[in-house]
Amino acid sequence: MDTWSAAIMLFLIMDPLGNLPIFMSVLKMIEPKRRRVVLARELSISLGIMLLFLYSGESVLNFLAVQQETVSIAGGIILFLIALKMIFPTPGGVTGLAVGEEPFIVPLAIPLVAGPSILAALILLANQDPSRMTDWTLALLGAWGVSATILMLSGFFHRLLGERGLTAMERLMGMILAMISIQMFLDGIGSYFSHA
Repeated sequence: MDTWSAAIMLFLIMDPLGNLPIFMSVLKMIEPKRRRVVLARELSISLGIMLLFLYSGESVLNFLAVQQETVSIAGGIILFLIALKMIFPTPGGVTGLAVGEEPFIVPLAIPLVAGPSILAALILLANQDPSRMTDWTLALLGAWGVSATILMLSGFFHRLLGERGLTAMERLMGMILAMISIQMFLDGIGSYFSHA
């Protein structure tokens, strides 16, 4: 796989367009001036985590005695809980945070940007050809850069869609996220039993 193909694959796994409604929903209770700072912080944390997994993911999992399947199952459960809150909103919003309280790491950085799928893909890339770590790093930075740009423009999409449009999108994306999370959970279980 060349660098360009790896970047496209990582971008599709990050799914910034699919994550837009979730990001907007989580950040809508934060004042607009602060929103960009929180978003930039969460995107930076996600990049750091992805780079960590690219360079030492296999070692971290081995050290913790955690299998890749466990990461997938845990990510599926977390995403499913987020999906339920999107479909059946509560006063605290998707994250259950108090009004105006900022999300920190979960759920924006992990598992939405740096989710189990992207972390597993990065580990696989690194294991596939360890001599091309520079290529994989460039692919990751390119995919993350495009995704970050799309997510930083969430305010534009908020103005474009309006509150009702965002609510409808949030519920729809909640349904899609529920399906993705269940598939992630089932993939993790299937992979676990095939290796056991």
